[in-house]
Amino acid sequence: MAKTRLERELAERYDPVPHDRAFRDKIMAKPGVKAAYDALSEEYSALDAVLVARKEAGLTQAQIAERMGTTASAVSRLEASFSSEKHSPSFATLRKYAAACGKRLVISMV
Repeated sequence: MAKTRLERELAERYDPVPHDRAFRDKIMAKPGVKAAYDALSEEYSALDAVLVARKEAGLTQAQIAERMGTTASAVSRLEASFSSEKHSPSFATLRKYAAACGKRLVISMV
């Protein structure tokens, strides 16, 4: 089947950047990037924990939402909230998410 003009134009412009070790090293060498990345380490760790829990449970956002009694878009916003200063999830919401994954929420300070 022939591509439309729009599909051809998009294909010509689409040039994905591989997010591999070389890319990371190049980005981290730029002034200020490492400091900014390090400043977000807690958020990245929290997001990683949430995504790992969902992956280990083998569940989609829709399945998590069903178990939490909410919508898939709400779960998507919850996961995205870890990399945004606009909203921080409540402990109750995090407990529900953890329970939906068959996990228990544990918070520690080191």
